[in-house]
Amino acid sequence: MKAAVLYKAGEPLVIEDLKLAPPKAGEVRVRVAANGACHSDLHVMTGDMRMPLPIVLGHEGAGIVAETGPGVTSVKEGDHVVLSFSPVCGFCYFCTQGKPQLCETRPKAAGTLLDGTTRLQKNGQDIFHFAFTASFAEETVVPESCAIKIREDIPLDRACFVGCGTMTGMGAAINTAQVQPGSSVAVIGCGGVGLNVIQGAALAGARKIIAIDLLQNKLDFAKTFGATHFLNPAQDDPFKAVLDLTNGRGVDYAFEVISTAKTIELAFKMTARGGVCTIVGVSPETARISLNPNVFTLMEKKLQGSYYGSTRPRIDMPRLLDMYMDGKVKIDELVSRTFPLEGVNEAYDLLKQGGVARSVIKFF
Repeated sequence: MKAAVLYKAGEPLVIEDLKLAPPKAGEVRVRVAANGACHSDLHVMTGDMRMPLPIVLGHEGAGIVAETGPGVTSVKEGDHVVLSFSPVCGFCYFCTQGKPQLCETRPKAAGTLLDGTTRLQKNGQDIFHFAFTASFAEETVVPESCAIKIREDIPLDRACFVGCGTMTGMGAAINTAQVQPGSSVAVIGCGGVGLNVIQGAALAGARKIIAIDLLQNKLDFAKTFGATHFLNPAQDDPFKAVLDLTNGRGVDYAFEVISTAKTIELAFKMTARGGVCTIVGVSPETARISLNPNVFTLMEKKLQGSYYGSTRPRIDMPRLLDMYMDGKVKIDELVSRTFPLEGVNEAYDLLKQGGVARSVIKFF
C-alpha cells in the first residue's frame, strides 16, 4: 500500500509503497478514506515535536474497517469509523474517573502500537506510526479503542475532521473550559482548531466571541463559525482592544491555539479576574512561559491545558457527527482544498502559508 513517510525533519514527505502487517489481538485494520492535513503533523515535519523516524504521519482520519484482530468486539468488517489518536483502556485511574483522554496507555508508546511494535515495514526496516493512527496511508492498523464506529450515511471526507480539529476545538470550549451562556470569549489563532473553538463557544451560548489572527482570510473564516468581533494584531493592540470590548475587565474565557510563549502569555493577560485561560495548541518542546504567580492568587485566574478537547471518543465523536448531519455543526465550511495522497506536501505548504482553513487528503 502507499503511504506518506517522513524520513528527516525539514524534508518533504515521501510517497512510497510499504508493507502493512495484519492486525494482532485487539487491533483493527482500516481502509483509509480521507484524512485532514492538521498542524500537529506539521510539528513533526518541522522537528518541533520529536518522534522516532522514519514515520508515517496522519492522525485526522476516517475510513472503513477491512479486518479485525482476535478479541475485537466493538467494530466489524465494513463498519465506518473515525480514527482517534488517543487509545482508551477503560480500566486505569483516569478512565475510571471519567477522563479517558488522559488514559495511562497513551504515554507508554511513541511511534508504535500498544505492544511496543509496528505493523509497517519497508525492505525489512520498521516504519513508525504517528499517534497510533498513521493515517496518511491507504490502510492502517490501529488499536480497537482508536476506531470509533459512526453512521454509514456520513461522508467520510467530512467525518475525518472529528478525529482531531473539530473535536479538539469544540471540546476545548464545551468540555474543558465549559463556556457558559452569555459569557465573553477570546480565541488567539483562527486555523482549523481555533475555528472550532469559536464554533464550540458559539454553540455553548457565548455572547461575545473575539477572534484574533494576523491573517484577514482567517478572520473571515471566524465570522462564518460564530465570531462576533475581529482583531488583527498587526493593526491593533489585542490586549487593549479586548479590554475596550469588555468594559476593562478582560474575557471570561481565553483560548490560545497557536502555542508560542508570547501568545500564551497574551491570552492569560487578557483573561478577566476569575476567568479561565485554556491552552489548546502544541508548543515546541523548548518553549517556556513567564507569569507572575501572584496573579493566580490575587485575581483567581486559572490557566489550564486541553488535550483532545477532553473528549470521550465513543460518546462525543458520534454525537458531533449527528449534529453535523442535523445542520448544527459546521464541517463543510472547514474544507478549503482537496488533494490526493500525492498532494500532501502541497497541502502542508498551504497550511504553513495560512492559505487554508483545512485541506483534506482523499483516498476514495
